[in-house]
Amino acid sequence: MENFDIPPQSHLENLLATSDFHVFVAMIDNEVIGGLTIYTLKQYYATKPLAYIYDLAVKSNLQRQGIGKQLISFIKVYFKNEGYEEIFVQADRVDDYALDFYRKTSPTNEEDVLHFYYKL
Repeated sequence: MENFDIPPQSHLENLLATSDFHVFVAMIDNEVIGGLTIYTLKQYYATKPLAYIYDLAVKSNLQRQGIGKQLISFIKVYFKNEGYEEIFVQADRVDDYALDFYRKTSPTNEEDVLHFYYKL
């Protein structure tokens, strides 16, 4: 990422201590080779929470070997067992690699939406 400053260690420790942030990693020989982060979103119109995949990455030299798909498969079982309603993720329309990847992970549905944000 361009112009990125890593937050202090205390920020990461505080984030990891919350119940609405989840980290899952893939490892080979005690080395992290991939992972994803998920935020829990509580709903006001349903009792079951949603899981939002914020980030997913696999070491570039190990991509296209099924590691990302295994991570997705794992969290689908994990969050179902935890009583979540669904998992969702967004991908930019111009990011063909991400779109192709997520389409290969057997999503229930795909929606064509726009993402708006407000810089503060």
